[in-house]
Amino acid sequence: MFKRMINRQVIKNRLSKILALVEKNVKLKLRFKFALFISFITPIISILMPVIIFGQFFEFNPQFGPWNRNNFLIFTFIAYNINLLKGIIAEFPTQLRMEKFWKTLPALLIGPFNRYYLLFGIFFSHLVVISVPFIFFFVIGFIYYPISFFTVIAILGTFFLIALIFSGLGLIMGVFAISKENFWKFLSFILNLIFWASCITYPFEFFPGLIQDIINLNPLYYIFDFIRLIWIENNFIVTLTTHSLHFYILILLAIVIPLIGVYIFNKIYKKYGIVGY
Repeated sequence: MFKRMINRQVIKNRLSKILALVEKNVKLKLRFKFALFISFITPIISILMPVIIFGQFFEFNPQFGPWNRNNFLIFTFIAYNINLLKGIIAEFPTQLRMEKFWKTLPALLIGPFNRYYLLFGIFFSHLVVISVPFIFFFVIGFIYYPISFFTVIAILGTFFLIALIFSGLGLIMGVFAISKENFWKFLSFILNLIFWASCITYPFEFFPGLIQDIINLNPLYYIFDFIRLIWIENNFIVTLTTHSLHFYILILLAIVIPLIGVYIFNKIYKKYGIVGY
């Protein structure tokens, strides 16, 4: 009984520290309202061009794979929310470099658990900050193309798994941003290429055959395609059955990428520490 009370107290203390970091990060973001507003507007700009282009294409070709004039807005709404979640990748380097500039990073990472407080604090604070535009576009999509309650839960669960994958990538980017800055720039370039070939804003069927062959090698394409198929098919069991590879890749990445991120973070930080004070 006493041991159980101690465990509860330990969990409570850890959660309170994570929540304190979330509160600090959210308040800091809200101080720079214009920058925050721009971060919400930028993904809208990225989805406007596909909407304009395919508005014309659908006049001559009514179908691009499963996408047509009636459901293509769902494609773009999901693209917007994926881009919002994608911001968490850049948030890790930004937060860690800020703590590095303030010379508070060593204190935050001095204990074996403190680094996890920091990492979970960044993860959840980003989800809180983007919640308003994320929910807005999700609701607009639901009104435009209604789906069942079970499908809503499946889609939100998939979004959360995608956020976990992005957080693992953010961890990797973050540790190189404070320990090996030149290599961080190189990784950023590679990651941008990977996202370019993941069909966030343009359907797979839009690309020529050679590019499609490259996209088929990109695991991110499968998870982005999966969440869109869940929505337009509005039957998670059918989507899971007919696109099981997409689901397996999603689950695998959601487990492996965060673990790899933590491993690389610990390895690189232990080897190089904080460079460039």
